Amino acid sequence: MRVVIAGAGSVGRSIARELLGHHHDVTLIDRNPAAMRVASVAEAEWLLGDACEMSTLEEARLEECDVVVAATGDDKVNLVLSLIARTEFAVPRTVARVNNPKNEWMFDETWGVDVPVSTPRIMTSLVEEAVSVGDLVKLFELQASGAGMYEVTLADDSHLVGARVGEVAWPVDVVLATILRSGRAIPPSQDDTLEGRDQLVFVISTPLGDDVSARRSPATELQELLAAPAAR
Repeated sequence: MRVVIAGAGSVGRSIARELLGHHHDVTLIDRNPAAMRVASVAEAEWLLGDACEMSTLEEARLEECDVVVAATGDDKVNLVLSLIARTEFAVPRTVARVNNPKNEWMFDETWGVDVPVSTPRIMTSLVEEAVSVGDLVKLFELQASGAGMYEVTLADDSHLVGARVGEVAWPVDVVLATILRSGRAIPPSQDDTLEGRDQLVFVISTPLGDDVSARRSPATELQELLAAPAAR
């Protein structure tokens, strides 16, 4: 399968690596020269250009691809690309990233979108299935990499309440992906302060190497951190 991905940020590159791992042909497009991190996904084809320009899409041979993934951080770009891919190049399938949940209503067949993907919406719906406050809950596993996505709801009396994200000594192989607060998905920064009832979503990698058996799993280390008593 031949796939063209618009947007070579962390999302686009992650998708590309997963697809390449399943032996698909991938082309990454981005108009920002700083995003041309070719060595990070060396097996993919890279194209510097505007994904909404016909000349760029012709150079990417969009008419030959099976799927177009609009994964930029701009909803307008993702919509326009999906529409052009479907109407001008007859691409069989389009997948579009929805950055702002308020724009979800536009991501349908009218704009050439077959599959809209709203990360905040998906995370919120998955987290709502986990009701245990203070317990680390595994939401799902990324099969190709072995990494997993986990959620925990901070209790009001958690020792982490009031701490800044950058102050917390998160275990190795544990990445705080988002904070869900009052129905909003917040990309965590070093200066964000954790609050009671925050729903924290983590991506936890599976450690590899000879020293795996010599340490506790990252998930266990994270659970121990979360369960530590508050300082008196």
